[in-house]
Amino acid sequence: MSALPVEISEWKPAPFDLKGETVFAIGDVHGCAAELKALLATIARLAGEADGRRRLIYLGDMINRGPDSIGVLEQWAGSEEAHGVDHVDRLMGNHEIMMMLTVVGGPHAHKAETMWLSKRMGGHILLDEMATRAGHPATHADQALLREALGEAVVHRLQGMRSHVRLGNTVFVHGGLDPHAEVEEFLARPWLIFTEARWAWINHGFLDWKQGFGGTLVVHGHTPPDKHKAISGMDDTHLFEGDRLCLDGGSARTGIVAAAEIRQGSYRILKAGIAFENPASSDAE
Repeated sequence: MSALPVEISEWKPAPFDLKGETVFAIGDVHGCAAELKALLATIARLAGEADGRRRLIYLGDMINRGPDSIGVLEQWAGSEEAHGVDHVDRLMGNHEIMMMLTVVGGPHAHKAETMWLSKRMGGHILLDEMATRAGHPATHADQALLREALGEAVVHRLQGMRSHVRLGNTVFVHGGLDPHAEVEEFLARPWLIFTEARWAWINHGFLDWKQGFGGTLVVHGHTPPDKHKAISGMDDTHLFEGDRLCLDGGSARTGIVAAAEIRQGSYRILKAGIAFENPASSDAE
């Protein structure tokens, strides 16, 4: 099969100050392994052309919905050398939170598992993938199944996910910021408190906020284009506007996995895949 196409936009101005680094940030992938492979090949090529330190940041929601979440995780877990960059950060999305709460247990485990395995969230597809890889049926995910199906290297990466990265004047985070909360306190909320870790879940109150975030720029995923437009009113949801840049391309629902190359004072958008003619309409994120 030939490689999927990757569209690269023109450079656009934006006041990013990343302390001299070139950052590649990848939005929601949701099991679209072929699209991620094409995107990573392009990123490795562009990173080879960049000056200075090169960083790759995964913004979360690698799993669920699409056909090959395990294939995504195996690419995602690769080393800096495999990615062609100097450093890789792996952030946690709300879909990773649901799966990890299911696995580690605790007061939110049952609700998280019910949500994760729902048709809306699509975790049942990954559970079936893991059962197939492990070679036995599975109705529940636990640490043993993760190790058996995903391997120690991927599990180690899952255990090391971060809530955010702050670099210069920019925060990279899955969902976004609450303009009414103190930024550091908001980002410090542990994922173990489930939906109260709102940095992974927020869209309303963030995407419709017009007054900035105290000088902090936000690069995020989480909200697919149709839902983003309904909240923000933006026709092109991959533009830097309101001190925000969204990199959710809709992935398993649209056929597009989006990313950005961000340098001092500018950015450009990368889109891998072939858009579906009739993407399913949903309020899922």
